Amino acid sequence: MTDLDPLRVEYTTVTKLIDFLKYAVESISLGFDRWDEEYVRGPGLYFVIVTGVHSGSYADSLGENTWPTDSCRVVSEDLDSFVEAARTVGFTRDGAVIISTDGTIQGQMVRVKSQSSVEDNTTIDYADWMGTKHLSAIEVSVRAEVVAAITLSEEDGRMSVFQDGGYEDYQRHELGGEWRPTD
Repeated sequence: MTDLDPLRVEYTTVTKLIDFLKYAVESISLGFDRWDEEYVRGPGLYFVIVTGVHSGSYADSLGENTWPTDSCRVVSEDLDSFVEAARTVGFTRDGAVIISTDGTIQGQMVRVKSQSSVEDNTTIDYADWMGTKHLSAIEVSVRAEVVAAITLSEEDGRMSVFQDGGYEDYQRHELGGEWRPTD
């Protein structure tokens, strides 16, 4: 038996991190039962997974909109705490939540800046259902430092995963079936 280094940190993989976020968003969408009511806004979320920790070059602070780091600082430490924090944020705050590839959540929520131009060889296929959050997510997904963006629409409970200018979209009625872990 090999002794484990007590200072060794076990990080989740990026694939598992994306799956954790998808699970949480799906759970929050399915846990809200008023999507069909007129004039009712459900929880809305926007997560951006990045390879670094500094988002200043592509994002602006949203002041008082912050992630509750005192109750959940790392996505994979306690998934129940993460889902509860995300549910609270989804109902009470606006903006993108920046998460490093090691699962660490930045406290300050941000507004992602529009790119002045997109790489010449990058094609982005916008859909007519996309609102401001989704347009931002698909555009940020082509940035070199962004691994993925995941959104929950406050209008209809739709979950979308954006990577490299493309997206996978799951309408609310498609959620909760057979789990779709990332390959």
